[in-house]
Amino acid sequence: MKVVLGLSAFYHDSAAALLVDGEIIAAAQEERFTRKKHTADFPLHAIKYCLEYSGYKIDELDAVVFYDKPLLKFERLLETYYAFSPKGLFQFLKSIPVWLKEKVFLKKLLYDGLSEVEKFNKKKLNLLFSEHHISHAASAFYPSPFPEAAILTIDGVGEWATATICHGKDNKIKILKEMRFPHSVGLLYSAFTYYLGFRVNSGEYKLMGLAPYGISSAAQTKAFIGIIKEKLVSVKDDGSVWLNQDYFNYASGLKMVKEKKWEKLFGFPLLKPDGKIEQKHCNLAYAIQNVTEEIVIKMAKEAKRISGSEYLCLAGGVALNCVANGKLLKENIFKDIFIQPAAGDAGGALGAAQIVHYMYYEQARIVNTNNDAMKGAFLGPDFSDKEAVISFKKHKAVYKKIDDFDVLCSNVAGLLDDGKVVGWFQGRMEYGPRALGNRSILGDARNVGMQKKLNLKIKYREGFRPFAPSVLIESSKDFFDLETTSPYMLLVADVKKERRKSTPDNYNKISLWEKLYHERSDVQSITHLDFSARIQTVHKETNPRYWQLINTFKTKTDYGIVVNTSFNVRGEPIVCTPEDAYKCFMRTEMDYLVVNNFLLSKTMQPDWENREKWKEKFNKD
Repeated sequence: MKVVLGLSAFYHDSAAALLVDGEIIAAAQEERFTRKKHTADFPLHAIKYCLEYSGYKIDELDAVVFYDKPLLKFERLLETYYAFSPKGLFQFLKSIPVWLKEKVFLKKLLYDGLSEVEKFNKKKLNLLFSEHHISHAASAFYPSPFPEAAILTIDGVGEWATATICHGKDNKIKILKEMRFPHSVGLLYSAFTYYLGFRVNSGEYKLMGLAPYGISSAAQTKAFIGIIKEKLVSVKDDGSVWLNQDYFNYASGLKMVKEKKWEKLFGFPLLKPDGKIEQKHCNLAYAIQNVTEEIVIKMAKEAKRISGSEYLCLAGGVALNCVANGKLLKENIFKDIFIQPAAGDAGGALGAAQIVHYMYYEQARIVNTNNDAMKGAFLGPDFSDKEAVISFKKHKAVYKKIDDFDVLCSNVAGLLDDGKVVGWFQGRMEYGPRALGNRSILGDARNVGMQKKLNLKIKYREGFRPFAPSVLIESSKDFFDLETTSPYMLLVADVKKERRKSTPDNYNKISLWEKLYHERSDVQSITHLDFSARIQTVHKETNPRYWQLINTFKTKTDYGIVVNTSFNVRGEPIVCTPEDAYKCFMRTEMDYLVVNNFLLSKTMQPDWENREKWKEKFNKD
């Protein structure tokens, strides 16, 4: 039996994951414990959680593995600055001291961090390093239900690689092809994220959400697509890309793009954070989303060609682009696709542990062809009733325990049917960026005002942002054109035509906000501008309590579907503890909170009208 701890840190989305004999026992992001979103800090708390949950000490681990190789990254830094010299001298002088202190001497940082967790014997510790994209590939292939598969990893950049095509079979992964820095689909998408006023490495999903507001048939949109493909990126038949560095600044400067050149290309300046979004911004978002989808589909076809596989596994930050995933699924290139739910750098911790277990220790892989090995992504901490009550008493909270879960579900289903917003906190926390029914805020998908209410009064975020549905797997085909499961909210599909409502003849000419609030279907609050939805299918096998709640709602309303958004406000990580949940509940206009079998009403709480008392400053994401 092998026990392996995987770590990711020092870039963004630090995390830890622990395997025992190949089984994923625990995994969590550091941000959930420290409340610093996308933190790059050493995952001290995540490691403590993994060890406590598993019952192992550091001295009992067979290996600790880091998710990439810092010396290869340092080599890329040096070679890049040399290639672009004398440009970028200031950035070089600024970066080198950080790299020398934090990256080149990474072993010392890891030893020091582990020493803060607990005392251990350094001589006994087997400290290993995996390559970044191999970590991504492993995180996708090994938990998949496929004995053999093509593996596609796409992100900004690892050490040198920005995308890879691999082949996984049994317990082995082999790299077949890779694309290298500075040419990167992830960095191309992030450049547009930056230009449209969102934060790089966290705002890409906002860009994806803005894209459907673009008018695909508009002359401006078509012109933008042409400009992107003629001036910024050359897309090859195999999906590889060449980025024209005359327009980008990420390789040698402090910004993603050369702003004046982009302004000349697209006819408008960089949009400042929280600036006014106009139709031209939406059209540009649509254009880069369209180009990205083309690239991903071409890469997938190449993966099929050179691997000969009927199945595909996806990981890397670009694999979180669920619109591209949905388009890829529609192409029917593969019989089935598995996407790692923690596809970004957090998932690298899991992949690093898995590559060591299977390839370093040469352990056999046992595949469950009926289900993946991610346990629904419910791999984080859970909390007892006693721990919940301690948190409630600390804040003089008023709560009621409903011992019969059937009764609790009936009460909550009634509240949702009545238009109330409910915080739903159950069981183990999700691993990855999506709330999947254990740390979620819920509403009624039929309610035409629910999207506006959730965005402006609960999440305090941009009004254009869409919300996802959680739908019973048994009801999925009643609402969506989706022939497969989507347990991790990583696929976008169309709302069925019979549920849609007609749009006015002047639909493309009305303002963004008029479009947003135009009624589009009988499940308005989860139907995006283009009649699509980012779907989570809910399965009784992996989340029986959440399934039961939605099934109870179906019994009451004949709709086996609810709105599901992550339990947090803008800039805050998803809540981890009952105390996090109560604080978030109190600082928003959420109506009810459920923690385990406890039900709390906002109107019964002390100081419930004094939200200023509960306000907390989070950096905007």
